[in-house]
Amino acid sequence: MSPPAPRVRLVDVARAAGVSKTTVSAALNGSGRLPEATRRHVRDVAHRLGYRPNATARLLRAGRTRLLGLAVREYSETPWVYSELAYFSQLANAASRTALGHGYGIVLLPTTSPGDWWLDLPLDGAIVIDPTADDPMVADFLSGGIPVVSDRRALDASGRPEDAESLGRWVDFDYAAAALSVLDHLASSGARRVALVTAMSTSSFFEESERAYRAWCEDHGQEPLLTATAAPGHSEALEAVDELLAAAGEPPDALFTLVETSPPLLLDRLRRHGLSVPDDLLLVATTEDPTAAFSDPPVTTLSFLPAETAKAGVELLVNAFEGRDTPRGHLFTARLDVRASSTPRTRRAAREESRT
Repeated sequence: MSPPAPRVRLVDVARAAGVSKTTVSAALNGSGRLPEATRRHVRDVAHRLGYRPNATARLLRAGRTRLLGLAVREYSETPWVYSELAYFSQLANAASRTALGHGYGIVLLPTTSPGDWWLDLPLDGAIVIDPTADDPMVADFLSGGIPVVSDRRALDASGRPEDAESLGRWVDFDYAAAALSVLDHLASSGARRVALVTAMSTSSFFEESERAYRAWCEDHGQEPLLTATAAPGHSEALEAVDELLAAAGEPPDALFTLVETSPPLLLDRLRRHGLSVPDDLLLVATTEDPTAAFSDPPVTTLSFLPAETAKAGVELLVNAFEGRDTPRGHLFTARLDVRASSTPRTRRAAREESRT
């Protein structure tokens, strides 16, 4: 990845316009006694060079803004409201609670927008969730001197190792290990043909999980059976399940969904295909939806701990601002909550009988 283009400075505008920095500042701020022609000339030059005042830099000179940005970069080419999904909603709520406890506020950033507009926001720091490969948002924040919490891959690929070392903090998971724990659990429950619903995304979560699935299939002599959503949302996830089952020929005996959707809606969709969970199909869903524990049957879930990771991310930023000597990152372990949807009925019956 090539390093980001250097930011246009006030002195660059002054040099190109043939005036002093003081004149540029007055022209752009609407202050001072300048001829209107001079103001127009300076503004035209500034616009042509792509100059924008760095709001964060100005405010940092006066004191912190006490605002932290929170961005989700899955499907970063498509505008979408990530708080509609349980994982991101819980993550945003936990980040807000933790930030408020330290006297900071959270600004939810749009998933996508042209250019490096985020550098104009008056942020003390930013948390970038599920960054894409070579994510420009992470690189731009670091080059702008704004502390960032993201995953280790994004910081390593930022193109500015010195900035990543001084300004970067990380919260991460071993996504491959999490996926393998699900696949091994399904295999131990008798599954021999496991299907996967993933996403068209270059985030570490989806890429590493899919690689682990393909490697597991190779080790277990199974042809990979998977499909990927092109956009977020419940309907897109359910349509992906339809597509996978229609193309499968022989139905799978287990389904592992990486994309988040509603467990009751997912169970209903599987019933429409004539599949009973867990008798015909074992099911594990990656979701934070609380209805999973109360569905019929209760759905086994893989959790990536949104409350815990959001709290850790905010505290990493706050500790960096306040000069506390703390670790640069936290490696979490995903939690697999095994329920009836991935446990064969005969095994459950034997377990219940042993308890009585």
